[in-house]
Amino acid sequence: MQLIIKQLSKTYSNGVKALSDVNLTISKGMFGLLGPNGAGKSTLMRTISTLQDVDSGTIFLGDLDVINNKHEVRKLLGYLPQEFGVYPKVTAYDMLDHIAVLKGIQTGRKEAVEGLLQRVNLWDVRKKALGGFSGGMKQRFGIAQALLGEPKLIIVDEPTAGLDPGERNRFYNLLSEIGEHVIVILSTHIVDDVKELCSQMAIIDKGRVLYAGAPDAALSSIKGKIWEKSMTKQELKEYDNQFPIISTRMVSGQPKIHVYSNSTPGNNFQEAEVDLEDVFFTHIKGLIN
Repeated sequence: MQLIIKQLSKTYSNGVKALSDVNLTISKGMFGLLGPNGAGKSTLMRTISTLQDVDSGTIFLGDLDVINNKHEVRKLLGYLPQEFGVYPKVTAYDMLDHIAVLKGIQTGRKEAVEGLLQRVNLWDVRKKALGGFSGGMKQRFGIAQALLGEPKLIIVDEPTAGLDPGERNRFYNLLSEIGEHVIVILSTHIVDDVKELCSQMAIIDKGRVLYAGAPDAALSSIKGKIWEKSMTKQELKEYDNQFPIISTRMVSGQPKIHVYSNSTPGNNFQEAEVDLEDVFFTHIKGLIN
């Protein structure tokens, strides 16, 4: 089963064009959707999740028309939004059981709830009120509710924001396990999320898809074209006007710049070992078409 998105466009009433002719084909496994804040990622996620309409375009999950058959799509969908509310005084078990009822799960509901709490490592705190959960525990609860009903399509929007490294790694492992069997779309602005998890990816900005394909292919496309140099902060101002700087990071208190160029820029630049952050910024700055 594939998720096929064709010519999807959405303009809000304030004139903001959130999506512009978006075309994507997403197969089983982990798919990373990268973009800066305000790029249109959440609009796309809400549209796929049947929470809002678009001006034009189509979305099909297999043979199922997502836009025109929302009720049927929801039976196959698991969704973890960027922010989700819970009743803080309700226990994890009771809340998950309540959500299962809302999803129409009757036969085997008890077994499904208990199995998911064990799977996301919340069984020992199943009787604890959700208001006392840490950020990572709440995210794991969010994934548990998204997995209710054995969905064929799971969407997670900015799932690791605010998590500490340990919680983030546990969340990665859980998502990777899930992605072996179903379509999982991971929307994020954190490049490392995609690097660690996804075999396919897309970069979106200002509502447009700038790149779609494998992370390895994206890295190969800029290999030998990214150059780096450390300098003083004063030199940085001078270089900013001379070179197509794609990123600046502080290393040992000094700026280190990455520059995009088909050949060496000279000036003691060294060829950089490319990563997905270089891919991201190169596309966002329009240096690759």
